[in-house]
Amino acid sequence: MASRPKKTRRMPPEVKAAYAEVEAGVKHLAKAMAEVQQGLRQRERKIEQDARSRIRLLREDAKTQLAALQARRREASRTLQSLATAAEGSFQDVKQSADALLAEARTMAASVVERFKSALGG
Repeated sequence: MASRPKKTRRMPPEVKAAYAEVEAGVKHLAKAMAEVQQGLRQRERKIEQDARSRIRLLREDAKTQLAALQARRREASRTLQSLATAAEGSFQDVKQSADALLAEARTMAASVVERFKSALGG
């Protein structure tokens, strides 16, 4: 069987106008979608840039806080050394002083940890 050529039917002018209007709407929709995607990509890049900047600041702050904690640790060690020498065997005095220093250092460290947790949203 030989295939017959398809007949193309002429569209009435009203149908052509409606078709053109729908086609224009589809093109407009595609353009709007492309603009939304572009806006999303730009927003993503901005969020990533802000996140990198925030991480950098948090790292600097952490480095500063860690240095302060290390300084407190060194100070506690020196104080403990001098207390041990000054107490001349009075273990209770040395222990009380060391406990006070360690409690203060623990409080400071917990404060630093809590600040970083809240900064990271945790």
